[in-house]
Amino acid sequence: MKYIRRVCCGLVIFLTANIPLMKMIFPRLGGIALMLLLVFGTAVINIVPAASHRRLPGKRLKICADGCELLIYFLISVSASVICLLVTLPMLFPEDKMMWLGNLACVVLVEAAVFWSGIIRVYLTSAQIGIKWRTIGLACGWIPVVHLIVLLKIIRMASDEWEFESGKIMQAQERKDEMLCRTRYPILMVHGVFFRDFKYFNYWGRIPKELEKHGATIFYGNHQSAAVADSGAELADRIREIIAETGCGKLNIIAHSKGGLDSRYAVSRLGVEEYVASITTVNTPHRGCIFADYLLGKIPEAAKDKVAQSYNSALKVLGDENPDFIAAVTDLTASACKEFNQKVPDKPGIYYQSVGSKLNVASGGQFPLNFSHQLVKYFDGPNDGLVAESSFPWGEDYTFLTTSGKRGISHGDMIDLNRENIKDFDVREYYVGLVNGLKEKGL
Repeated sequence: MKYIRRVCCGLVIFLTANIPLMKMIFPRLGGIALMLLLVFGTAVINIVPAASHRRLPGKRLKICADGCELLIYFLISVSASVICLLVTLPMLFPEDKMMWLGNLACVVLVEAAVFWSGIIRVYLTSAQIGIKWRTIGLACGWIPVVHLIVLLKIIRMASDEWEFESGKIMQAQERKDEMLCRTRYPILMVHGVFFRDFKYFNYWGRIPKELEKHGATIFYGNHQSAAVADSGAELADRIREIIAETGCGKLNIIAHSKGGLDSRYAVSRLGVEEYVASITTVNTPHRGCIFADYLLGKIPEAAKDKVAQSYNSALKVLGDENPDFIAAVTDLTASACKEFNQKVPDKPGIYYQSVGSKLNVASGGQFPLNFSHQLVKYFDGPNDGLVAESSFPWGEDYTFLTTSGKRGISHGDMIDLNRENIKDFDVREYYVGLVNGLKEKGL
């Protein structure tokens, strides 16, 4: 049905754009008829898309879907108009150049109105086309043939987005009463190295809101990005603070990257084990990175100091009071983690589990993970762009994730860093299942 509607709407826009031609072919077509055709074409542009998506949840998704429909109407109508201009008019009116030019001007005006009405909607509402494809669209907009290929790509990405996101919303509504993530104890989400989770940046992307939709209670570590011991001390204080304020008794920790080491240190060495029910580490380098050992050992001191100064300055802007780049990286080396694991044993009575992922090809990751993937692969083997697959496993249960295609799942994908919908991997749904697993264990 939608294909028939699209063809019909495209043809209506085609007829509207070619009013001078219609007047020549049908000389009895009066001014009132032409005006009605113009009004009908305008209605198609502004009303039909919205009517076809009136059941979609969320205003943003409706606007995005309308934009995609208009762009599809544009492709259908402009294709018909091009054929008409190149074939029909020269054959029917070979000597009437003014009529041909007049029809061309009408086509350009109408098709431009349809195109811009659609593309503005998509550009303002689609998250998945990102800066990259927005820029490509603007750069290639005036290159024949190429602009159509880019437009088809943008339509496909935006269409996949509104279909997927509307499905997510309806799925959440359908199972709202199940409270899949209503665990016995609240969730404490712990960020990794060189990031913060309470100022300027949402470290966990769309994941927390998805968990809360399904009944989860979420807290954040609010710790700085420093050495493991310092971050662990801040986490221990944060855990005590939450317990004192809420009276919840215990917490379930979900920690990403270095946050897993920070959490293990806080629980094992700083006396908060009685307040922790579980620790789930996500892409944590439990056995460190040989690549980090190599860098710290081979890079000249002057270069290391310059890089450290740059990172420390950026971290201060993000809220760190006393960032220490060198100390943080040193704690992630294979040699440091080997010593760490000997001194930081797991505590009995706490459920430990781990998750890891693999980036299948370097191009599957965003910068700088697409660059570091090959370097880490050389020293450590298959990895997520930063951490080797062999470094992830810890605890009673371990889950390894990747995709069936070329892309794979990067270190950043595991926290929804780029808010990207990845084929074969729904990160939000994965965390819903992860937390639901804790609920099923009575945690």
